Amino acid sequence: MDDKGQGVPQDYAEALKWYREAAEQGNAKGQYNLGMMYKKGQGVPQDYAEAAKWCRKAAEQGFAEAQYNLGMMFHSGEGVPQDYAEAAKWYRKAAEQGSASAQFNLGLMYDKRQGVPQNFAEAVKWYRMAAEQGNAEAQYNLGMMFFAGLGVPKDYAAAHMWFHLATSRYPASEKAKREKAEVSRDIAASKLTPGQIAEAQRLAGEWKPKTEP
Repeated sequence: MDDKGQGVPQDYAEALKWYREAAEQGNAKGQYNLGMMYKKGQGVPQDYAEAAKWCRKAAEQGFAEAQYNLGMMFHSGEGVPQDYAEAAKWYRKAAEQGSASAQFNLGLMYDKRQGVPQNFAEAVKWYRMAAEQGNAEAQYNLGMMFFAGLGVPKDYAAAHMWFHLATSRYPASEKAKREKAEVSRDIAASKLTPGQIAEAQRLAGEWKPKTEP
């Protein structure tokens, strides 16, 4: 708890000590947390290579958060050579465990042909999984797929619904993204009748996020 200051004064050096002890005993969560300390430079000099080393150990034990972060490191080339295929591999492992962020990133890789063959249907599949958990980025991208008819039949009403949801779920700190979703929603609305807009709004209002197992 030392790295978050829960119940004790925040002390990164003390947290690092306990995470390292757990990590060296093979504890996956300890390995992941130690990796994140190196990645953020908390209690230790920032070292992406060490971060990747410990994340990989946790990822190989099936720890979803470590798999997702290792995918991010391969995606951006932090601590490891940039390798989109490896990024997709680790995103998939985390996505299959229900990580919405990994599902979105895997969908993006299929959408943009990074590390996997371009496949819009697969992109829609993974975007939808993340979107149904409430991931705003995935909701927006899923709306774009329906708007353009990529991987799914063109459906302006479905696009409107997903844009509407993204607009409501982007945090205040992401004002530009929220405004972009609003513009996209309004463009979709311009292609619908008032009745279709009302139905799309009703579906958005009744939507509830799903929690993956």
